[in-house]
Amino acid sequence: MFQPTTLNERIQTLDIIRGVSLLGILLVNIFAFSLPLPHVQDLNSWFTDIHDQLNYQKLDIYVQGSFYPLFSMLFGYGLAMQYMKAQQRTGAKFYSFAAKRLLILMMIGLMHAFLLWWGDIITLYAVFGLFVILLLRFSSGLLLSVALILNGFFHVLIILLYAMSGIATSEYETFVDISAIENAITAYGVGTWTDAFLQRLQDLSVQMSPAMWVSAVFTIFPYMLVGAAAAKWRLVERAKELKGLWIFLAVFCIAVGLFLKSFPFHATRTYLWEYIRVYVGGPMLAVGYASLIAVLCLIPFVPKLLSPIAKAGRMSLTLYIMQSIICTLLFYHYGFGLYGKVDVVMGIVIAISIYIVQAAFAEIWFIKFRQGPLEYIVKRLAYGKTLKKVEP
Repeated sequence: MFQPTTLNERIQTLDIIRGVSLLGILLVNIFAFSLPLPHVQDLNSWFTDIHDQLNYQKLDIYVQGSFYPLFSMLFGYGLAMQYMKAQQRTGAKFYSFAAKRLLILMMIGLMHAFLLWWGDIITLYAVFGLFVILLLRFSSGLLLSVALILNGFFHVLIILLYAMSGIATSEYETFVDISAIENAITAYGVGTWTDAFLQRLQDLSVQMSPAMWVSAVFTIFPYMLVGAAAAKWRLVERAKELKGLWIFLAVFCIAVGLFLKSFPFHATRTYLWEYIRVYVGGPMLAVGYASLIAVLCLIPFVPKLLSPIAKAGRMSLTLYIMQSIICTLLFYHYGFGLYGKVDVVMGIVIAISIYIVQAAFAEIWFIKFRQGPLEYIVKRLAYGKTLKKVEP
């Protein structure tokens, strides 16, 4: 019988990475909740105050575009861990349980997207997770090769298209849909829940457009495969043994990632450099962050010190949805009506404050329970398990 992961089987380093990713994602998403995205291509050009521009530039370099690849890798890592655990147990039916769990996540994602926030990522992960589990029977080398081929093909194709169109070295320009922006500001800023719902449908048509799904085939999906390959190599579990590798990846990927992400801001922002900044620098920095956390967790006192972050990571699904509930209530008119009224620093302060409250909630929750609320629902539906209290 296929069983969910027990507390003793959890790897704290992965939970810490997942918990840090939740903060990174919220720091980015806070502006998607409070500003008329996805109708603004580049928030660096949205802000007019010089302090806002500089502060958002820092956020763009250190956070933007680096935590969704990291979360994608973690998602693939988790799927592969479940697969390997099932292989060790006689009679465990991994594919039926994994597919059922992913379909449940897809339903949660769709409800999240239609009822709360247009920027849902759960649906995307669940869909591509179905394809990932079909490939888990293959070796780590093959999984990594497929990931590199898909992602590499995407890079080559985009660069060729830029070269053929002659815009590769042209200065990067952002385009905005003024009408769409005005509609979003009206619906979310002064409208009712119904107005926000109808606007959300419009925003979803942009967020989940065919172009986005095609792009995800060459970005999100390969990142998941990289995570699955890492899991089959047991890179995190063998972190002490592979300390040299992790240190190299931390130093190299953070250095190169930060260079690629910051260089366009210190030179002419061409279309080519902008692409490299987002689609090469972002994922590379993600690997660097994960490697740095893996190295830090080898220091005996660090995992204990970061235990609140690990607990947040253990209930990442619950906290991700909770972030949407809190932020829509804060920013939309049917809540506190702060839409479009916060600057960059205030947005960052709000995001960090929400995360601290969530970490405290997770700390209290796990005094009594072993699973987060939504994690419980998913496992109850997928595995038929009841939520267990912590034994005294």
